[in-house]
Amino acid sequence: MYAQREQIALTRDVEALQVPSGSKVLLKSGSVVTLTQALGGNFTVIAADGNMARIDGENADALGKEKVVAPRLDPKDVSRETVKKAVWDQLKTCFDPEIPVDIVELGLVYQCDVTPSVLDDKIFSVYIQMTLTAPGCGMGDVIAAEARTKIERIPGVKEVEVELTFEPPWGREMMSEAARLQLGML
Repeated sequence: MYAQREQIALTRDVEALQVPSGSKVLLKSGSVVTLTQALGGNFTVIAADGNMARIDGENADALGKEKVVAPRLDPKDVSRETVKKAVWDQLKTCFDPEIPVDIVELGLVYQCDVTPSVLDDKIFSVYIQMTLTAPGCGMGDVIAAEARTKIERIPGVKEVEVELTFEPPWGREMMSEAARLQLGML
């Protein structure tokens, strides 16, 4: 996370997602953005017009930054336990662009099931049930898609379902103590 905001001139045009609506927006080369958060391989910026946007880590070069490469599970070590740990590790790299705490510490992940295939115990299906801090958040599908994409990269994972739910509704009491401390809520 960036403790201080950093102003950066974009080196090329880059597509971003406006926060909190999730609408696509094109940020033009040479425009100056203020980097407010760099977590989970993605970047949250404030554009010159004052709007917040999320730039995918694949476009790190537009900010003059390096793409973050996630640690990989060795395919030789694939088991239900190692895949489940890898799934949780990946979920801990997913962040709401407005909140500098991962979705696990925020208490947004309600369920994580890793199920081996009947035919091959080295192939798994993953089911994640998660929520959002607010039901109307336009970034919900973006956060869910990020979780799905990161989990699909885990060796042995062949199918991933991420379900968004609002039952039970999320509350601050679902956050870990570490998250509440980081956000000044203790």
